[in-house]
Amino acid sequence: MILAGGLGTRLREQTEFRPKPMVEVGGKPILWHIMKIFAHHGITDFVVCIGYKGDVIKEYFLDYEARNNDFTISLGKSHEIVFHGSHLESEWRVTVADTGDETQTGGRVKRIERFIDDDRFMVTYGDGLADVDIAKLLAFHEEHSKKATLTTVQPLSRFGVLDLADDGGVEHFREKPQVDGWVNAGFFVFEHDVFDYITDEDVLEQRPLERLAADKELMAFRHDGFWQPMDTYRESKLLNDLWQQGAPWKVWE
Repeated sequence: MILAGGLGTRLREQTEFRPKPMVEVGGKPILWHIMKIFAHHGITDFVVCIGYKGDVIKEYFLDYEARNNDFTISLGKSHEIVFHGSHLESEWRVTVADTGDETQTGGRVKRIERFIDDDRFMVTYGDGLADVDIAKLLAFHEEHSKKATLTTVQPLSRFGVLDLADDGGVEHFREKPQVDGWVNAGFFVFEHDVFDYITDEDVLEQRPLERLAADKELMAFRHDGFWQPMDTYRESKLLNDLWQQGAPWKVWE
């Protein structure tokens, strides 16, 4: 499940006419990159929770075959299309579900419960890239036998840090060190029981996760590798620059 319905207000330069998950990194929507990460680990059944400008995402997947294959089209009444060859995403199964323009993250999860047939499912955000080892994440979740796992990282500080002496002298300068705390990076693993913790009005990161934590049913998988959200134009540019340099999240061939 990919949460792809937010307004993307802090990236307004690029989200005025499209949802943030459709902002491109290396010529492909960041949503595509996220799905490629999961597909590399054998997970190819997706539910994309859309909201703000969701028609752009609908059209992207409806036109996917034509965008990524050569084809021959017979115009007129028959309107037959023959696609030539196949692309690397041919085995993907994508459900695009409208979860509302203003719905909170928890509500988006709750509204697609009808599409989740398995006892276990994964959830992540449609604007963050990471080289998370999905197999290790799932193994960690199975080992602790709790209802929920989130992936956590220690992000880099946006600013350089000064270590000062008592007299004001600068003893050390650390350029954008890792912060001491851990933050939620998405890449959740949930048992189906987690739906019982969520209402249609919830922000996922507030009451549902707080209740799970209080019930001792929430664990954190520590990820020490690459993670980068795309909340601002600066971060969008950073991800595009990193794509040109080799893309540390590109785990697929």
